[in-house]
Amino acid sequence: MSRPTVATIDLNALRHNYQLAESLAPNSQTIPMVKANAYGHGAVEVATALATMAPAFGVASIDEAMELRQGGISQPILLLEGSFSADEVNVAAQNNFWLMVENRGQVEAIVSATIAQQVKVWLGIDTGMHRLGFQGDDIQSAFNALSNSRNVSRDIVIASHFACADDLDNQATLRQIQQFELHRPTSKETLATSLANSAAILAWPKAHGDWQRPGYMLYGNSPFKQPQQHADQLQAVMSFESAIISMRSIEAGESVGYTANWTAERASTIATITVGYGDGYPRHARNGTPVLINGTRCPLVGRVSMDMITVDVTDIEAQIGDKAILWGAGLSVNEVAEFCGSIGYELLTRMPARVPRVYI
Repeated sequence: MSRPTVATIDLNALRHNYQLAESLAPNSQTIPMVKANAYGHGAVEVATALATMAPAFGVASIDEAMELRQGGISQPILLLEGSFSADEVNVAAQNNFWLMVENRGQVEAIVSATIAQQVKVWLGIDTGMHRLGFQGDDIQSAFNALSNSRNVSRDIVIASHFACADDLDNQATLRQIQQFELHRPTSKETLATSLANSAAILAWPKAHGDWQRPGYMLYGNSPFKQPQQHADQLQAVMSFESAIISMRSIEAGESVGYTANWTAERASTIATITVGYGDGYPRHARNGTPVLINGTRCPLVGRVSMDMITVDVTDIEAQIGDKAILWGAGLSVNEVAEFCGSIGYELLTRMPARVPRVYI
């Protein structure tokens, strides 16, 4: 019998979340973001599950794109960070990879390339995130250089990214939309646009452009700290599960785990679960972090170790072999992340290969 620590991936829930994104912006085309191994869910498996629905996929780099091609994915693949060297332009042209372009070096690499096929380009502009993208007069200049190049297909997309769309009370998103409209390049042709990430798809309809880019929401998790009518319809895709492998009784005043950072205030029953930071369960999860055992929330007690955690099950009926859900349906990864001083995005994307993915 194998170790019971697994990540179960619900592909029907994934498709539901993708269809929700489509329904919220019916005039947009929807590109699933499958970078970082599809946020820890398995890039090839996720892309395969969405292959009959999605017009393209988004990844961070050419290495991630090649993994999808080798896995049988035939759709265009958008490289969100563009090319890192001139030779990657040729690889992109040969493999129908779309290139995000955000700096002068990337423009020059495309324009000067010797390629048989044109590349599709997304022109990134900086509207306030101040991380990537052209600014000011450089926007029109970069657009002109690309649109006049025979290496570039005519259907250039103008794109930007939001800094605060997950904050429903922050007007920075509306200001970024205004900046986008103010600084987008002029052209004789109508230019397609892309601004909306998950938060903007769910809550900022003014940001819905021709292409939308759902990421975190695809995997069933809300980008918001408070309830939101559309985010509340998302279905958890990953259920991170393990099982109780040992039980013991301790007296009041006895401690549990490394550094003895939790001491029982009453006679307690402690369950040991075979999962730890070696499996992606965050080491900084503090005492009281909830774990679902037999459908009941039980508090983590003691330090997370590499392969095991300990949970106080004094108030429930529990035994060796009972399933423990670390996050999933009924226990959001966002909630667990809050107990760890982190965010759900990090917990998902740091899920190591050690944990088997089981697809249903």
